[in-house]
Amino acid sequence: MELESLGAYLKTRRDRVTPDDVGLRTYGTTRRVPGLRREELAQLAGVSAGYYTRLEQGQAGTASQQVLDALAQVLRLDPAETAHLHNLARQPTTPRLVRPRPEKPHQRVLSLLEFLGESTPAVVLGRRGDVLAWNRTGHALVAEHVDFEAPGDPARRPSVPRMFFLDPLSRDLHRNWDELARVHVAYLRLTAGRYPTDARLAELIGELAMRSRDFATLWAKGEVADCTVGTMRLQHPTAGSVDVDYQVWLQPESPDHRLEVYTPGDTASADALRLLSDQVRSHLDRSGVLPSRELPSRGPLSSAKAAATGR
Repeated sequence: MELESLGAYLKTRRDRVTPDDVGLRTYGTTRRVPGLRREELAQLAGVSAGYYTRLEQGQAGTASQQVLDALAQVLRLDPAETAHLHNLARQPTTPRLVRPRPEKPHQRVLSLLEFLGESTPAVVLGRRGDVLAWNRTGHALVAEHVDFEAPGDPARRPSVPRMFFLDPLSRDLHRNWDELARVHVAYLRLTAGRYPTDARLAELIGELAMRSRDFATLWAKGEVADCTVGTMRLQHPTAGSVDVDYQVWLQPESPDHRLEVYTPGDTASADALRLLSDQVRSHLDRSGVLPSRELPSRGPLSSAKAAATGR
């Protein structure tokens, strides 16, 4: 799948800004576009209509930072959206996709994960949302139906985007699935702008667009957002109703990787997380290791495992 172009992104952002938003008078004339016309946006940004048209059609070459900033201001882009605009402008017209090596979490983040123990659920995520590592409570909280050891094998690593859109068990886990789905897609678009030559990322987006109507619909909206904090409202099969706040910690030595930490949003959720943590420790105390969750050859869990890994 071809990733997004600068022109396509400008078009979706132009469509969402109305003349009233920027103080333009329309004098009651009939308009055939949902947002600003090209010539209106060009005038407000201080460029010629011909140049902007060529820019949107991918025929203008490289746009300057000043032009991009002027367009971002008129289009009312936030910092993440503006960064995405600049990322797209730096892309070659026809980027050549390459297949990166499997990601490897830095030892420092693995040490931090170990230091957290089992009282605080945590997950280490890679560039494309693959789970690179997790502690046992993090695994129990977000994907207890997936093999705990899977992140250690690049061929079996759970993919959070795949689980979110293709795994019915993961979807049932999230009571605020619709809200989080928008965040997932918007962050994936931001990542795609940062890494336009990543073949694995392009394949992931293409697979989700083909297999999930929800993903395809959200992707078509063109939304962009960073993903640093938020709330997950879970209906957990073991712990019951749990509201957790997630915080993302970026890793200086491996900026593509994120440590996502989950903390309770209220007293009841804190009690539920303690129960989950106690169960994890109980398994460890009895056997030294948490029993591997062998998935049946048939049934919903085996389907969920396939959806999580894309295999």
